[in-house]
Amino acid sequence: MATPTKSRVRRYGTEFKSFLSETWLGYAFVIPATLLLAVIIAYPTLRGIQLAFYQASLLNPGQMQFIGLENFARLLRDTTFHEALWHTVLLTGLAVSLQYLLGLGLALVLKEKVPGAGVFRSLSMVTWVMPVIVMVIIFRFLVQNGFGPVNIILGNLGMETTYWFGEPGVAFPLVVLMHVWRNVPFYAIALLAAMKSIPVEQYEAARLDGAGPLQRFRYITLPQISYVSMIMIILHVTFTFKNFDIVFLATGGGPLGNTEVLATYVYKQAFQQYALGYGASIGVVMLVIMLVFTVVYVHMEETD
Repeated sequence: MATPTKSRVRRYGTEFKSFLSETWLGYAFVIPATLLLAVIIAYPTLRGIQLAFYQASLLNPGQMQFIGLENFARLLRDTTFHEALWHTVLLTGLAVSLQYLLGLGLALVLKEKVPGAGVFRSLSMVTWVMPVIVMVIIFRFLVQNGFGPVNIILGNLGMETTYWFGEPGVAFPLVVLMHVWRNVPFYAIALLAAMKSIPVEQYEAARLDGAGPLQRFRYITLPQISYVSMIMIILHVTFTFKNFDIVFLATGGGPLGNTEVLATYVYKQAFQQYALGYGASIGVVMLVIMLVFTVVYVHMEETD
């Protein structure tokens, strides 16, 4: 007959073996994904950071010269970099703010079960899943001089017509508009899902206490969608800040550099001017800005 001590030891041994087998099973599933991420994300990032401290060219990939912080010092004197940074910050701020506000308003409308809301929810994601090149072609067609619908309307009203993506004062707002048009439905659906998870009893209790619609929105809706809002804003600030395809396909950074952003400037330096090290230093600046923004924003949200 086994003693209590031996039974306890046997039980602990069985539990440890079970824990060990489950742990190694978990590692077996996680390790391949971790290695894949390390190859496609970690290595290029670390390699890019390394190149930022070298004078490197695509024309002579085997000849790299360590120059320390010289690339970053050059950025301080580069007026085009300053303009691209300002355009990137302005584009990100305007686009994400408008996307969130319009998406929030749209979510509030859909929450009230207006006629056709179900059909809209089904069709609204078309703008988000549509390939970027298709969206850009549509917008460029709309503002073509002579046959674009926008210019036809303006011409019939006796107003000036031109190719609006070629106008310095109009091209940038059009780029902002494309970002907003593409992402507002995604915001609306995500925020609507968050709103639907709020218990109805909270609204009924607030209504009985005399809270009006604005008070219910401020003290019930906004606090309970704050986490989803935070995730959406962080993701879209990151996506917009590093966005390349919309600007490159629509304007290429023109006209006269009025839509040049950091992503297109990196491309031009690295793959058109072949200054791979200098382009990498711009990428490092973008990485640092996004890390600082994410840490500060998350900290502010957690302390509220």
